[in-house]
Amino acid sequence: MATTIQVKDETIRLLEALKQSTDARSYDEVLSKLLEEKLKIPKSMFGVDRGKLTPFTEADRLEDRE
Repeated sequence: MATTIQVKDETIRLLEALKQSTDARSYDEVLSKLLEEKLKIPKSMFGVDRGKLTPFTEADRLEDRE
């Protein structure tokens, strides 16, 4: 789904410069790269909870059997 956004002339000039310097194919690609870098969201969520989860206990294993 495409949408239209309003930006100032200076912003579009900066986007164009960044698009050329990064060999991006579109403004969408430029913005996506910037947002990924800023937000530090991984492309894959595999393993993001590593080290945060605790092992199951005996009580956890039995809780649904009662």
